[in-house]
Amino acid sequence: MRILIKDGRVIDPKNNIDAINNVYIVAGKIVAIGDEPKSFQPNYVINARGLIVCPGLVDLSVRLREPGLEYMATLESEMGAAVAGGVTSLACPPDTNPPLDEPGLVDMLKYRAKGLNQAHVYPIGALTRELKGERLTEMAELHDAGCVAFSQSDKLLLDTRVMMQAMQYASTFGFSVWLRPEDDSIADSGVAHDGEVATRLGLPSIPICAETIALSKIILIAKETGAKVHLCRISSAEGVAMVRAAKQQDLLITCDVTANHIHLSEMDISFFDANCHLIPPLRGISDRDALRAGLIDGTIDAVCSDHAPVDDDAKLLPFGESEAGATSIELLLPLTLKWAKEVDFPLSAAVAKITSEPARILGVEIGDLSIGATADLCIFDPDEHWRVEASALKSQGKNTPFLGLELQGKVKYTLANGIIVYEG
Repeated sequence: MRILIKDGRVIDPKNNIDAINNVYIVAGKIVAIGDEPKSFQPNYVINARGLIVCPGLVDLSVRLREPGLEYMATLESEMGAAVAGGVTSLACPPDTNPPLDEPGLVDMLKYRAKGLNQAHVYPIGALTRELKGERLTEMAELHDAGCVAFSQSDKLLLDTRVMMQAMQYASTFGFSVWLRPEDDSIADSGVAHDGEVATRLGLPSIPICAETIALSKIILIAKETGAKVHLCRISSAEGVAMVRAAKQQDLLITCDVTANHIHLSEMDISFFDANCHLIPPLRGISDRDALRAGLIDGTIDAVCSDHAPVDDDAKLLPFGESEAGATSIELLLPLTLKWAKEVDFPLSAAVAKITSEPARILGVEIGDLSIGATADLCIFDPDEHWRVEASALKSQGKNTPFLGLELQGKVKYTLANGIIVYEG
C-alpha cells in the first residue's frame, strides 16, 4: 500500500520538523518527507491541508481491562478508543485479573492485541507476584515475553526491603521500575485531597505527605541502586519540587502527569461528582499550577491519559464509595492542546509530551517520523471543536470529568503500520 499524505503541517519533535510537507508511505514504512521519491504512485491520497500530521500518540497508562475485567471494557472497545484518540502505542499496567505476573498472560495479551491490527500494546509486567508486594516476579522471563518495564500499578509497594531488592535486580539487568509514589499507611482509605473541600464535604482525605514520604524513599533507593525509575502520576507541588531536585543529581528518574491533573483541582469535586474520583486525588489549584510549570521546564517528562474505564454502576455510588478512574484516552490529545494553549507552550513541544518523550521513557523506537520508521501517524484538525458526550466516546467506559465540555482538536485519521485504522 502506497499512501501520500499531502500538504499537512508535519510536526516531528524528535527530528525537529515543523513545516508544511508531504509524507510518503510504502509497505507500512515512511519512505520520504518533502520531496517525492522516484516512481512513487500512491494508491491512496490523504488531503491534510489545514491539518497537523504528527507521530502516533504514545500513552504511558492505558487499562485495557483484559484479562478478567471485561465487564468494565474489552480489548476491542479500548483499542478502538485508542486509535480514535490518535494513540498508536500504549503501555498497559499489570493490574489485570489475574495480574501480568506470568509470561503466558503477557503472551496472550500481546497475541489478542496484535490480532486487532490497531494500536501497539507494550505490557508493563508485575513487579511482585500477584502484586502483593511480597515476592519479586521473574522479571527476566517477563522481559523476554515482551514486558518493557515493571510496576505495582496502584497496588502500592509497602515493604522497603522488597523495593530495594526490586531496584537492585532491575538495575543489574537494565530494567525500568515504574512506581506511583504514595504511602498507603498515610493515604489509608482516603478519596480526596486533604484540603478545605474534603473537610467541607466530609470526605476521608489523602494528605500530600503521603506522596512526598513515598517519593523520598523511592528517590533514596534509586540513588543507592542506580536503578532506572519512572514516577507515575505526580500530583503535588511538593512532589514536583522533589523530582526536580532528584533530576539535578543526575539520577535515572523520569515522571509523568495525567491529562486530568493539569486541568482539574479539588474544586471540581465540590458537587460530589464521582467522575472526579481519581487516583491520585485532584489536589489544590497551586498544585495544578505546579504540575503545569513542571511540564514546561521539563521536570515532568510526559503527559499520559491514565485511561481507566469503569462500570457505570460503580460511578453511580456516592463519591466516597465509587470506583476511582476516568476514561481519558480519547481526550489525551485535546486536553494536551488545551493546556499548551492556556500556558502559551509551543505546539511542537506539546506534541513531544505525548509522542517522543513517552517513547523515550518506554525505551522503544516509536513516536517519531524518521525515514524508514513504521508509519504510525496521527492526523488531526487543531481548530475543530467537539463536545465530550457519552455517544462521542468509543470507549466502553463513559466516566470522564469532562462530559459536556467543548474541546478543541479532533483526530481525523490514525495510521498504524501504514494502514488507516481510524477515520473521523
